[in-house]
Order: sequence, then C-alpha cells, then structure tokens
Amino acid sequence: MSYRNRTAALASAAALAGSAVLMAAPVARAEVVDVNYQCKTPIGDKSAVSPIDIKGAKSGDGYRITMSWQKGVSSSPVELGKGAMTPSATIALGGADGGTMTVTGAANDAAIPANTPIKINDLSGTYTPKKSGEVTFTAGVLTIKALGTTTTCTPTKDPGPSLTLDVTAASGGATGSTQGGGSGSGSGAELPQTGPEDSAVALGTLGGTVLLAGAAGALWLTRRHQGARARH
Repeated sequence: MSYRNRTAALASAAALAGSAVLMAAPVARAEVVDVNYQCKTPIGDKSAVSPIDIKGAKSGDGYRITMSWQKGVSSSPVELGKGAMTPSATIALGGADGGTMTVTGAANDAAIPANTPIKINDLSGTYTPKKSGEVTFTAGVLTIKALGTTTTCTPTKDPGPSLTLDVTAASGGATGSTQGGGSGSGSGAELPQTGPEDSAVALGTLGGTVLLAGAAGALWLTRRHQGARARH
C-alpha cells in the first residue's frame, strides 16, 4: 500500500470510529409534564396542577432518579413549622420494566405559612433495572405527612412519562419487573442530567479524541516517510 493510501485509510478509520461512538449514544428523553392532582386532605378534597420534572443520573449498577415539583399542590389551614412536613411519592415504571418505585425527601427546611401552597422539595430514589430496554418514568401518588395527618394527591389521569431511559439490567436480564423502596434525601442538590444533549456532548468529545489520535498517527507516518526518503 502506498504512503498516500495508508494515510487516507488511517484517517477514514479514525472518522468511522468517532461516528460509531456517537451512534452508540444511549436513548434518554426527558420533558416537564403538567400533572393534574386530586388531593385528599384532612379538611376536604382539593385539586391542583403542577409541572413535574424527572431526571436520571447513572449511579453504579442503577440510576439516581430525582422528581421535582415546580408548583405547590396542596396547602394547610395552619402554619407548618420547620420540619413538620415530610413528603414522598411513587413513580410508575413502564416500557421494558413495570411496577413502581418510591422517591423520598427531607422535611421542609423552613416554616410554611397557613393557606399557602406547599412547595415540595426534590424527591429522589435509586432505580436498579431488572430488565433491559426502554423504561418510562411517570409521576404517581404524592403523600404528604404533617402534624399527625396524611394527605394523598393522585393524578386524575395518566399524565404520560416525564422521563424515558434506555437501560441495561444489572443482573444481565433477570426476570421480574417490580422495583420499589428507592430512598434518598430531598436536599435539592442538582444531579447530572441524563439526556440526549449531555450524551451527545460527552460522546462527541470522545469521538473528537479518536479523530485527534488518528491525525497524530498520520503525522507520525508522514515524518517517518520523509525521514526515510532523506536517508536514501
């Protein structure tokens, strides 16, 4: 193979490697979904709509799932002092997996005035896939415990998934679909987002590294070829 052909082949191989890396990007789709809640409270039924955001970040063999509310969904006729209210929620799994997972969070870190929408801190939990494929995450029942009472808020209809992840089962595809018991703190700290933009950026960087490595190899071959001609 001539020098020019070797250089062209090396550059083509590097470009193909970069393309293969980008094509291997995992599927992750996330969107904010408006959820219409019907709440059963100690003082009667109430309704509210809150945009729900669910994010996933890879964590060991599973994913750290974080659920965020952009608006309050209920209120209290009396002030709730600091630490008086503790929230938790379920997330319905669909697609390749099924069942539900639970997300939890810390109690309120500041007093909530009476008759004021209760802002829910971020709730999080760990999801470990039991099946491989695309799994959807949809807002489920919100539970608020405060002053010895319990309020439950249930979506009036299927709001649709807030997150879709392409996952691989930790055990290599074991059967079984119900996932529960996820736990975590509602510290509000932002987790790295699992989404198409983040994957594209990271994998694009890797693809660029592969291309640079190919270019470096081509440059080395060029200098070696020139040195060999000079000696002759």
